[in-house]
Amino acid sequence: MNSKAQKMKMNDGHSIPVLGFGTYVTEEHLKKKSMDSTKIAIDVGFRHIDCSYFYQNEEEVGQAIRSKIEDGTVKREDIFYTSKLLWSTSHRPELVRPSLESSLRKLNLDYVDLYLIHFPVSLKPGNINIPRDEHGNVIFDTVDLCATWEAMEKCKDAGLTKSIGVSNFNRRQMEMILNKPGLKYKPVCNQVECHPYLNQSKLLDYCKMNDIILVAFGALGTQRYKYCVDEDTPVLLDDPVLRTMAKKYKQTPALIALRYQLQRGVVVLAKSFSEERIRENMQVFGFHLASDDMKILNGLNKNFRYFPASMFNGHPNFPFFDEY
Repeated sequence: MNSKAQKMKMNDGHSIPVLGFGTYVTEEHLKKKSMDSTKIAIDVGFRHIDCSYFYQNEEEVGQAIRSKIEDGTVKREDIFYTSKLLWSTSHRPELVRPSLESSLRKLNLDYVDLYLIHFPVSLKPGNINIPRDEHGNVIFDTVDLCATWEAMEKCKDAGLTKSIGVSNFNRRQMEMILNKPGLKYKPVCNQVECHPYLNQSKLLDYCKMNDIILVAFGALGTQRYKYCVDEDTPVLLDDPVLRTMAKKYKQTPALIALRYQLQRGVVVLAKSFSEERIRENMQVFGFHLASDDMKILNGLNKNFRYFPASMFNGHPNFPFFDEY
């Protein structure tokens, strides 16, 4: 069984594959790897590709997708491609469509399947992803996210994206969108950090109650990016509970962590540059965790974030001060 047979219906009628391939890179020299790994992912059965303008590798990921279309491996309609608003510097309504059009040019695609507001904190518009003043402080912007959402709705109406959603929003920020006068389209999803150490159970319940899908990034913990992860933070896949469970099911700790999310009704993203691991991650559909083991995994929650985004905590829309 592969991910092509495993989809979840979204509130706008479109469907999203429950297992996605993440493409986040932090260094320039890894862009070529992201192209090669995306090709491998499509070859082994991934049909959901998650990327972002912020990752600065949409051109390479787009080349990978187009090459797999050209060689007959897939058709465009077989691929579910997620992109995200040009980080937080394009929240102003007049910048939303140009941001999406910029991504489409890099991808050489006519549309994306899902477009997300990447992060609720607004930053000064410009070509610098994280603008700072002469003292090194992040330069914020003040934007009504409801106006940003209206511009997202117009992108959907224009056919530039089939679905629209949010990322890194807390409940209060999601309610702001849901309660917006004249709301035309609900967010189809909220993509957030989610793993056994941060299981987002309350946010997940809220999303389910409102027919919104929770999409998990960082589902395998972290690759310990130096800019945001302390060397002393725990390595999720070294957790003894995960390791013991992996032996029980004759799987890897990574597969246990991915399977955990699927059985909770969460769409889960997995990223790797290793062909062996990319192939391995597709095996997540080949086993099932017992309910008692799901409860044990729920018990690992520590409300611990690998990606705290603390540099943005001075903005009123910083999402992580709320309980969920």
